[in-house]
Amino acid sequence: MSYIANTPGQQAAMLAKIGKKDIAALFESIPASVRLDRPLRVSPALSEMELTSLVGKLAAKNRHPGELACFMGAGAYDHFIPAVVDALASRGEFVTAYTPYQAEASQGSLQVFFEFQTMICQLTGMDVANASLYEAGSGVAEAVMMALSVTNRRGPVLIAGTLHPHYLATLRTYMANLEPEIRELPCPAGHLELSRLQAEITDETPCVVVQHPNFDGALEEVAELARIAKAKGALFVQVFDPVSLGLLKGPGELGADIAVAEGQGLGSPMSYGGPYLGLMACRESLVRKLPGRLVGQTVDRTGKRCWVLALQTREQHIRREKATSNICTNQGLYAIRASIHLAALGPEGLRETARQCLDKAHHLCSLLVSNKVGEVANSRPFFKEFRFRLTEAMPTAAECVERLVDHGFLAGFPHPHDLRDLLITVTESRTLEEIEGFAKALLALKGTAGKGG
Repeated sequence: MSYIANTPGQQAAMLAKIGKKDIAALFESIPASVRLDRPLRVSPALSEMELTSLVGKLAAKNRHPGELACFMGAGAYDHFIPAVVDALASRGEFVTAYTPYQAEASQGSLQVFFEFQTMICQLTGMDVANASLYEAGSGVAEAVMMALSVTNRRGPVLIAGTLHPHYLATLRTYMANLEPEIRELPCPAGHLELSRLQAEITDETPCVVVQHPNFDGALEEVAELARIAKAKGALFVQVFDPVSLGLLKGPGELGADIAVAEGQGLGSPMSYGGPYLGLMACRESLVRKLPGRLVGQTVDRTGKRCWVLALQTREQHIRREKATSNICTNQGLYAIRASIHLAALGPEGLRETARQCLDKAHHLCSLLVSNKVGEVANSRPFFKEFRFRLTEAMPTAAECVERLVDHGFLAGFPHPHDLRDLLITVTESRTLEEIEGFAKALLALKGTAGKGG
């Protein structure tokens, strides 16, 4: 009884205070046509033994990930996770840790977050990183809000049309009731052309957002795009793939002012699409506008090294209405997993992971092209993901994905902009046998367009 929120007497007192006769009166504004006028049809309660049996039967219907070779990507990637990540991240003090409110009492968590920030800065070449965000989509929105605050400009925010559509949708939701227009720049060639940005950018543009590698897997001309943005005084926001930085130049070296990414590929499973881990880093001059938390290192009164929340400019703390953001937490456990993953791999391990992704993706692509299954949809270099255009003799991309499940493959992600385009991803986890088997299975569908399974 002690866990019931409030007693009938307390409920009556609250209703009297607001002038309502009963709880039903609280819902009078809801039209009767959309109210449920009958009790919920809930099955009788089960005993623990019966419930365990039922859940076991339902779980048995799932396909085990090991049964399917995953060539899907589009923001969620099947990277190998070293056993040390699960072994350490599953320790009780990590699993039960939440964002520290009494920071000085959470030295272990703060130390891990400090190390996480350090590694993200080393990875990106940026000056400072926060203790993580929710995921990449909200990270993009936070970056744009940060740019608006820094520049105080209200011109259109310029977004490369090759940005992940989910990130763009999240940004539009954040900005729905704010003044600046979100302007998506067309990218018919599969990347943002320099001339397009030159034509659209003005002295009132607060920022330019470009993903590299982009949603189609192609590499953008980031350094030149950043130069164009800076020439107009706009901030340049780069969305990056952390694994790609084993081979590609980091956002800091390419001229980014703010860098954001999805951190799922650093030691976390795909987990049905989330929740994930948002990475965010920026130049030191922008640190006061950085959302979320920033953990710092100092010494206590005895001279012993310790960690503190150095910056937490959010609305629940003293900043109130002056907060840089209303983000209320971070993905602490996923940040811990990313820290363990990066520490376990080290620079050489990350470089080898990226190299395998690159080589295996290009090997599969060459097999598909040589078998005349289709062609790469654009001419830009790619890393581990590529947009592949199927020939007219092939079923649609969605049909290929559906039919190849029974052959043991998650064949890719049907591109949202073209029925014949398949977004294919190859990570280091895919074996040569799986890659060649997938190419043969896809080739076997040639000439079966419209013939079903």
